[in-house]
Amino acid sequence: MEPITVLVHGALGKMGREITAAISRAPDLEVIGGVDIKATQNHLTLPGTSKKVPLSPELSSLLDTCHPQVLVDFTIAEASIAAARTAMSRGINIVIGTSGLSQDNLDEIHHLAKTNQVGAVVAPNFALGSVVLLHLAKIAAKFFDYAEIIELHHHEKADAPSGTALATAREMLKARGKPFVYPLTKKETLSGTRGGQVDGVAIHSVRLLGYMASQEVIFGAPGQTLILRHDTINRECYMPGVILAIKEVVKREGLVYGLDTLLNLR
Repeated sequence: MEPITVLVHGALGKMGREITAAISRAPDLEVIGGVDIKATQNHLTLPGTSKKVPLSPELSSLLDTCHPQVLVDFTIAEASIAAARTAMSRGINIVIGTSGLSQDNLDEIHHLAKTNQVGAVVAPNFALGSVVLLHLAKIAAKFFDYAEIIELHHHEKADAPSGTALATAREMLKARGKPFVYPLTKKETLSGTRGGQVDGVAIHSVRLLGYMASQEVIFGAPGQTLILRHDTINRECYMPGVILAIKEVVKREGLVYGLDTLLNLR
């Protein structure tokens, strides 16, 4: 069987480099090019090899040259949606792990995928432990009236709250079928102390040097609390999920949102 060919968008970023290395190690996948706005050379040497593949700051021309089966994107929301339009219009499947995509963005990706008969996997988090946490949080949401989320990320993360935290809150609400109870504070001496909230779920964002990515979901009931927590130690944890998404997206048509679908957790 021929390997699935992949072009990495954001290839020179921290996640892009990790993804390129992981795909290079997978015997049934092949990196055939990279795109990055910071590219100053016309080639990218694949990790652990002497093989060079095309590298460019411009996506359209490289897609026309390389003809990959899958575009993997871990950049920023604005670049991701633009890349999705460019790739899917050429009949290329996409895997996106970028945070901050709006519902309008997701609706557009779904429409583009259906129109061009390609697959799209968009996930707020590719760490398998995070996906399992979300699954457990949806189960717990049916039995507790109070819930809060604390998400902790490195100090350079662009958005707050994280896409994972928002997705977790929304999925919990969907499973519960009604808003959570949000305790009103009689006197808030420091504005914003209670964080933001989504239908009763308070969300708190921590941005601190030393963290990578962690999430804690706390449920409360009379006389007890239930805490679910996942910690990302390094970017290696995302790679099994990314590899799975690449292998699955070529078999599908339309948008798959969340890795839980691919893991049969829905």
